[in-house]
Order: sequence, then C-alpha cells, then structure tokens
Amino acid sequence: MTKLTFPALRSSALAGAAALALAGCSLAPTYERPAAPVPQTIQGAASANAAAIDQTPAADVGWQNYYADPRLKALIGIALENNRDLRVAAMNIEAARAQYGLQRADLLPGVGAGAEMNRSRTSADVSPTGAAVTGSVYGGMLTIPSYELDFFGRVRNLTSSALSNYLGTREARDSAHIALVAEVARAYVAQQAASEQMRISNLALKSREKTYELAQLRFRAGVTSAIDLRQNETLIEAAKADYAMQTRLREQAGNALALLIGQPIPDSLPKALPLGQQVARNALPVGLSSEVLLRRPDIRQSEYQLLAANANIGAARAAFFPRITLTGNIGGVSREVDNLFDGPNRAWSFLPQIYLPIFDWGRNQSNLDLAEARKHISVSQYEKSIQNAFREVADGLVARSTLADQLASQQRSYRAESERLRLVTMRYENGISSSLDLLDAQRQSYAQQQQLVNVQQQVMNNRIDLYKVLGGGLLEQTGVPSTTATGGSVPVAAPAGSSAN
Repeated sequence: MTKLTFPALRSSALAGAAALALAGCSLAPTYERPAAPVPQTIQGAASANAAAIDQTPAADVGWQNYYADPRLKALIGIALENNRDLRVAAMNIEAARAQYGLQRADLLPGVGAGAEMNRSRTSADVSPTGAAVTGSVYGGMLTIPSYELDFFGRVRNLTSSALSNYLGTREARDSAHIALVAEVARAYVAQQAASEQMRISNLALKSREKTYELAQLRFRAGVTSAIDLRQNETLIEAAKADYAMQTRLREQAGNALALLIGQPIPDSLPKALPLGQQVARNALPVGLSSEVLLRRPDIRQSEYQLLAANANIGAARAAFFPRITLTGNIGGVSREVDNLFDGPNRAWSFLPQIYLPIFDWGRNQSNLDLAEARKHISVSQYEKSIQNAFREVADGLVARSTLADQLASQQRSYRAESERLRLVTMRYENGISSSLDLLDAQRQSYAQQQQLVNVQQQVMNNRIDLYKVLGGGLLEQTGVPSTTATGGSVPVAAPAGSSAN
C-alpha cells in the first residue's frame, strides 16, 4: 500500500500545485485485491465434480431448472414478487443510486439563471439633481455558484466511493435474492416432511388400533393379559402425540412460507412432488475456491465496500492540498428591460478562490487515519467473508458425501424392518409370535420410517444449501439473465486514479 508522509506534503504543496493542476491526479492507493485466506481448492471438490454430469456452475443454473417441484417453483416466483425484505433491498439500491447521483454532480460545474428588479426612490437631499428621483434597475445573470477544480482527485474519489457503495447495495440485493430462494425451498421441504410424517403417524395409528382390537379379542378369550392391552394403548397414544406434533410443525412451516411469499398460500398451486424429488440435479460442479467464492454476491459486496474505503483514503489525502473553487456570473444590468443585454449594459464577474490548510489542529490527519483504519477493517471483513463462504461450501460437500451414505443405509434398514414386521405379523396372527414381538416390530418399523423421512429432509436441505452457497438462485432460467437480478454482471469498479489488479 502506498504511504505518504503529510508533513512533507504540506511543505511541498505549493511548489507542486502548478504541475498537478495541469495534469490532475488521484491520491488514492493503488487497489490490489487481497489474497484469499483459504486453501486453493475446496476439500471434496474433485469428487463432487466427478459426480456432476452437467458441469454448468451453480451460479449459472436457473432456479427453475434446479428445482423440480412445480409447486415449489410457483412459491419461489410469488416470493420474488412480494417479499418485503427484498423490496427493502431494492429501495436501498435506489437510495444509493440517488446518493451517487448527488456526488457525481459535483464533477461538473452547476449553472443557474436569475433575474432581479430593484425599484427605489432617492430623496432630494441626497440626489445629485436636488430633486427626488424614482427609478428601476433590471438585472439578468447566468451564474456558476461554486465549482471545485478537482486537481487532487478529492471529488473524483468521493464519487468513486459513492459508486462503489451503490454497486455494493446491488450485490446486497442479489444476495438477499439468493437467500430468499433458499429460505422458501427449506420452508417448503419442512412442510412436506411434516406432511409425510403425519401420513406415517396416521398409518401407524390405524395399524395399532387394529392390533389393539385383536388384542382385546385375545384378552377376552384369556389368551393374553391386561399388560398387552396397556402396551397397545401406550403405542396408540404415542402415535396420536406424534401426529399432533407433526401437524404443528406443518402449520408453522406454512406460516413461514406465507411470510416469505408475502401473502397467504394460494389454493391454486400445482400438486407437490414426493419429498425426495424436490431437486432436479443431485450434483453440482464446484471447482477452485477462487472461481467459486468470488462469484457470490456477498463477497462482491464486501469488495465494493473495500473499494469505497480505498477511494475515501484518496479524498482524505487530497484535503492536505489546496482547494481551488470558481464562482462567476455573466449577464446584463440596465434601467430598461429592452436594452438589458446590449453591449454597454453587459456585466460579468469571475471569482477564483484558493484555500490551503495551515493550522487545522490535526483534523485532516485524523480524517486520514480514520479512512485508513476503515480500509483495514474492510480488508478484514472481505477476508472473513471469503473464509465463511469457504467453510459453507466445504461443510456442504462433506454433508453431501456422508448424507448419501446415511440415506442408503437408512433405506436398507427401513426395508429390513418392514419385512420383519410383515413376518412377525403373520406369526402373531397364527399364534406363533407373542404380542410383545409384534409391538416391538411395529415400534421399530415406525421409528425407521420416521428416521428415513428425517434423512430425506436433511438431504434436500443439503442440496438447497449447496446451491445457495455456490451462488445459485439468482437466475430464473439457465443461461438467461434474470429480470430481477441487479448486479450479477457488473464489473468491480476501481477507484479514481487507481488500477485494479
């Protein structure tokens, strides 16, 4: 980073003012993107890429193409239209755009027009003629109120900072867009999982009620004891409790969805797909960390904030140098409106001003120290955002590999317990197995079925999260720029007078 010593700058300011005035300059440090403080490659990226049939990066995959459930896609579309948080992010863009427009206007001189009329009466005592005189004076002017000659890049750097802040808000909006798509998908999966658990609980309840009826017959016949009846009743009440809990979870997930889409869930939505079929693509290519992470809007936002802080240093350094402003006007002054702009009545004024700070009691130095400290903070925040993104991707890849094995094992376990339940039921109906064997088989099969749904939900959430942390969800269709995206293709803006490396 370029470092200037400003006592020396003060002493040489006047000597170099003429040359700098001719050439113009920027005192902002040359921008260099900080090195990513993460390993070059993401652990598990190679195996993930091998598993991915379609090598289109996640950031280039539209959510319409990634998600398979038509009901989920309809909900995402409604959320992108109505979500209040996304609206706030869009309004923040407009505010930053206006602030940038205000700052950019300072690069060019303002021109205004004015007219005046002054009618007065001069008393006889002070009149040159000895008689009272009444007259009017008319004036019309084009005026340049005050224009700073930006020899040292103060205004340009402030404009660059405002531009970076504006572009940063665009990236923040895109980041909110991606997060919203993922949040809708997770809430929807939670709702579907709860509905599936309700179905399982209801089936378990009906099965246990039939078993209870059979146990009652056996009890009346003296084949079984009252203990068997009480055990059946316990399992029935447990199924009812599970059903009530899953009903609550489904309704809460529905409330979360309603909040995300900004309206009640419509009744006309398409039919939902089974829980394990929400995502159309089971594998996403990952690649090198620098290639993946730098495409995320939140990281681009952090870099724009760093660029803004870098430009502010240039503005703070320029405060040590002279500030030259121009004020002027041209027009006419006359006692008659008709000849206001005749040659003899033309008038103009030109007022250049120069201000050189001499004694500011450390104000400028403190402003510079503050700007440099804020840049160091921005560098740390940028590096932290990359580290967080790296961890999110790495955690997602680890979870994907282990969840695949867990799901396969859980499916085998469920099939085994289902077959065991079938055999034990046949033996119980033929009087070979005891009621305890049947109750245990029912309990284990029910638990395995519930756990299978839980693992399926985890798998779906992992696929949703991986799509999000890899930058997916901004585009609606693969290869087609989203009409709601704002900053996905905007290049990083370098501060005035600097080079982005």
